[in-house]
Amino acid sequence: MFLSVRHYTHRMQSPHADCGTPADERLRQLQDWLRGPLALAGARCAPASADASFRRYFRVWHGEQTFIAMDAPPALEDVRPFLQVAALLAATGINVPQVVAEHPAAGFLLLGDLGSTQYQTVLATADLATRDQLYADAAQTLLQLQVRGATAAEQLPAYSVALLARELELFPEWFLERHLQLSLSAAERDGLERAFAQLITAALEQPQVLVHRDYHSRNLMVCTPGYPGVLDFQDAVRGPVTYDLASLYKDCYLRWPREQVLAWVESYRVAALAAGLLPAAEDAAAFRRHFDLMGAQRHLKVLGIFARLWWRDGKPGYLHDLPRVLDYVLEVLPWYPELQPLQTLLADRVVPAFAAAQARALGAVSA
Repeated sequence: MFLSVRHYTHRMQSPHADCGTPADERLRQLQDWLRGPLALAGARCAPASADASFRRYFRVWHGEQTFIAMDAPPALEDVRPFLQVAALLAATGINVPQVVAEHPAAGFLLLGDLGSTQYQTVLATADLATRDQLYADAAQTLLQLQVRGATAAEQLPAYSVALLARELELFPEWFLERHLQLSLSAAERDGLERAFAQLITAALEQPQVLVHRDYHSRNLMVCTPGYPGVLDFQDAVRGPVTYDLASLYKDCYLRWPREQVLAWVESYRVAALAAGLLPAAEDAAAFRRHFDLMGAQRHLKVLGIFARLWWRDGKPGYLHDLPRVLDYVLEVLPWYPELQPLQTLLADRVVPAFAAAQARALGAVSA
């Protein structure tokens, strides 16, 4: 059985560090599990990363071996969805971490270590040839996941109208109202709802496949040979074929010129047609529209999530990514007249308020 973990190699620590302080009861329990039932006497560990949930990850050294330990407090996180989705994805043959040991009742997992090289790190300074190869490998892995995961997709929740709408509501609640401190008029709210309806319709009319749901440069590891290690897939669903493609090519942490992105998207469309994932009528223009509107749905959701991570959870790191995510939405709107109400709202209210909102939040962080 295999399992994914989010960002567990983001911050490497020394193997001579210990897991935590005596006051951290969860860490003490984790160490007891490692050194007792798992018989990893002498194991040393250090924080590997935190993520946007309540989970924590630790790199564990035992002799010449390294592992990743996950701490998911049972009152806040349930590891069983990880294990369920992991088993489904392992059958597709993609490269995911091995589950070495599990203690679901305590919220502990011991995982194989896929190394410390994220796609994001390499792509940030890669030459064109390296960048194209990395994205080609990621696209091939995604295609494999979608084709071989057809049966698995039927066992996952649907990316339903209710779920899509719930995600979109994060945008007005946390980004507009909380971060920007905007109050919408009834007409503005009605226009926003009409735009949301267009985005939901576009998502549901696409072929439905296994969707990783967070397929981007921080969740892909550079591995040998070639094809990437894939992390953080515990929220997988059955949904639109372009969702993971938008996550990959319209990455919230990296950005590429639109003409390059559209060239990658067209290459993927051709491959997906050949694999039988798309109807023959899905020409380049139709696929590009689905890709763009799916990206808009995702980025509106992410604007809300990143704002919520600061205002509710006290995690400021994602504030610096908000300008990039907002730019993605602004870039695509002029191409689609059906989203005119959203374009007007962003131009008239959001863009004028954004710089001051960022200054307030970042000032609070540094205070």
